[in-house]
Amino acid sequence: MCNLYSNLTNQEAMRGLFNMPPAADHLGNAAPQPAIWPKYDAPVVRLDDKGEREMLAMSWGFLTAKASKKTGKPIAPAAWNNARADKVATIGLWKDSFKNRRCLVPASSFREAKGRDPATDYWFALKGDEPRPPFAFAGMWRGIQPGLQDEKLNILTHTIITTTANDVVKPVHPDRMPVILDPADYDAWLGGSESDAMSLMRPYPADRMQIVVKGVGRLKDDEG
Repeated sequence: MCNLYSNLTNQEAMRGLFNMPPAADHLGNAAPQPAIWPKYDAPVVRLDDKGEREMLAMSWGFLTAKASKKTGKPIAPAAWNNARADKVATIGLWKDSFKNRRCLVPASSFREAKGRDPATDYWFALKGDEPRPPFAFAGMWRGIQPGLQDEKLNILTHTIITTTANDVVKPVHPDRMPVILDPADYDAWLGGSESDAMSLMRPYPADRMQIVVKGVGRLKDDEG
């Protein structure tokens, strides 16, 4: 399960990575984010109504209504920040978004924790010429949060899809890791068929990944 990631890439570099003009960047003046937690806004790349790529901010985690076990009254909604690759086409929370609203989630690293009291935090990144080369998770988005009211009903949210862990992640988190996409597969993920998308939800090659920080749960600005 991924519940913390970073995106240290500036906007100009993200536009280059995702091959879009400045007019398609709706982030405003967005700063790099050393730590992105569930329910916080982060950049997402999706297709607009004309089938062109655009980049905008969305809150991380599909929201669902939640009630207090003691009082039965509504409390802060749950945020579903991860979706299992083997369930996205069949589970009600995910299947319409998987079919119609897939997206790319820009990132530069993600964290998994191992052990307890205290846990050791491991940050995973890709190998490359930069300390943490930019990449994209496979994601989905939606623009309405059923069961919620007022300002939370129509907010934009995204979630990150997970698959089985590769040999780099497995010693820390034995079961799952986020789906990382190659740039050559961005078009197929965003606009291809469900079958095309299913074929892309696989572990990223272990020999192309590395652990970049151990024991630090929150990246500092100068670590990117």
